[in-house]
Amino acid sequence: MKDSNKEKQISNYLDELYPDARCELNYQKDYELLIATVLSAQCTDKRVNKVTDILWQKYDIFSLANANQKDIEKIIYPVGSYTKKASYLKIIATRLTKDYEGHVPNDREYLESLPGVGRKTCNVVLSNLYNMPAIAVDTHVERVSKRLGLAFKKDSVLTVEQKLMKKFPKEEWSKLHHQMVLFGRYKCTARKPACLECKLQNVCKEYLKSQKKCDR
Repeated sequence: MKDSNKEKQISNYLDELYPDARCELNYQKDYELLIATVLSAQCTDKRVNKVTDILWQKYDIFSLANANQKDIEKIIYPVGSYTKKASYLKIIATRLTKDYEGHVPNDREYLESLPGVGRKTCNVVLSNLYNMPAIAVDTHVERVSKRLGLAFKKDSVLTVEQKLMKKFPKEEWSKLHHQMVLFGRYKCTARKPACLECKLQNVCKEYLKSQKKCDR
């Protein structure tokens, strides 16, 4: 199968599974998405949503900047690395209130200068808040990409992102990101992926490799 056909097959199947894919982090304000995405590092969206529900009942971005770090730590304890993340939150809140009156700017350079905000987090935020075409490569997107032969096993996260941007139309990037996250989270899981019900068996390197072993 030619690459272009393979990518079309992948797009069509993801459209079939997740036609209305969106971010599963809960937020109502721009800074709530930024904070939630920072908290989601090495943590599930479901757990982050429980934590931020409590966090935003107590604080807004302005009171968070002046909050006692220990109080923040008590709230965000379930997300892991709570001491480091609480420090990040205070600094992010302080800088946003000082520099942008509490709003999240459409400025990649500025956002990536904030603690806890790397390229992946920045892509999530800019894509969802400003409709900027972007593919945020988290653990799910990386795993799915490599299993489907869209990237090599040895590729870095940045290389995976660059390859996906070359292989898929720019107007599909943001949707594709959400679809691949959901696919990796619920179907193509790290352990016990639902291969037998998947329509991408013919392009999945992992599945084809497992079948060759069974045929021996």
